[in-house]
Amino acid sequence: MKPSDRLNKIPPYLFAEIDRKVDEARAKGVDIINLGIGDPDTPTLPHIVTEMHKAIDDPSTHNYPPYQGTADFRKACSEWMKNRFDVNLDPNSEVLALIGSKEAIAHVFIAFVDPGDYTLIPDPAYPVYKTATILAGGTPYLMPINPENNYLPDLDKIPEDVAKKAKLMFLNYPNNPTGAVANIEYFKKVVDFANKYDILICSDQAYSEMTYDGYVAPSFLQIEGAKDRCIEFFSHSKTYNMTGWRVGFAVGGKEAIKALGTIKNNIDSGVFKAIQNAAITALESPQLNIDDLNKMYQKRRDVLYNGLKELGWNIELPKATFYFWLPVPKGYTSVSFVGLLLEKAGIVVPPGNGYGSNGEGFFRIAITVGEEKIKEALQRMKDAGIRYE
Repeated sequence: MKPSDRLNKIPPYLFAEIDRKVDEARAKGVDIINLGIGDPDTPTLPHIVTEMHKAIDDPSTHNYPPYQGTADFRKACSEWMKNRFDVNLDPNSEVLALIGSKEAIAHVFIAFVDPGDYTLIPDPAYPVYKTATILAGGTPYLMPINPENNYLPDLDKIPEDVAKKAKLMFLNYPNNPTGAVANIEYFKKVVDFANKYDILICSDQAYSEMTYDGYVAPSFLQIEGAKDRCIEFFSHSKTYNMTGWRVGFAVGGKEAIKALGTIKNNIDSGVFKAIQNAAITALESPQLNIDDLNKMYQKRRDVLYNGLKELGWNIELPKATFYFWLPVPKGYTSVSFVGLLLEKAGIVVPPGNGYGSNGEGFFRIAITVGEEKIKEALQRMKDAGIRYE
């Protein structure tokens, strides 16, 4: 039995590798502090869980759901978009329920990319953007993002011949892994670029609500005329602590939503209706619930920031996400430094090059453990003599 040749082009999935390393270290008796994966450590909000219990007991949720999502869920999504971004959407044709945003992010490449087509992918970036391009038979063109360009792709540096062959551009702000943010003015430049070259903008909004210090993340759909050029992916995972529930939604122009829906109709059977009911409750939650979670992450952020400064890292406070993107000390590669952290301090973090070649020289920390664990991790680094020189 011989697997598809395309699998030979796909590297091991970064977070699966992190899980493997954690298991190996724990088997050796190492007391691990896992700062590797962006999975909230606090429970799903209680009122959402209560609604789920209620929905499970309702026999009407036990059959196949509508492929595009229940009418009530799509209506709740469109109302959330109106309340949050002042964007008007037709819930019948411009909203699509997702089994978490990751599957739809992968599926949109199948919907739009043919062999020989280019996709415009940030580097570093969430690994699925690149691997999904390869699985669809396309060619990823990597747009470097780095401190010099404020982690925003420089559109002027994209070659003309590549832009003409590109079918879509993926962006993710607030950004994983860097924690960078973008403003509406930059989004407008992207829309102008996409209009010029007939490119679909795919905006991964997984962290749109995880923001600090007064920053409010924008939506491409706030830009006049952008809807028919854009599809945005929203997830309940981080906003409502629902990573394991696998629910989210895509919004955008009718043509793009229809194309994505066609792929999904032929691959999956939709989101369990009970989960959609609970997800409606999440969308209708008071903003105070989100604010409370962000205050918790902001406190953790500040603890880590102050500790890293004491250890020599000169960095800016992230305005969004629960990630820190940090340079490795001189003399280390990304892999060798995260190996040092694991060996000397029992701390697990992903190497920057796991997010793309331009991530070499960096590593990522997720503040998905409590303040005391963060302080303990910092103390372990100090005790082991791990500093940024």
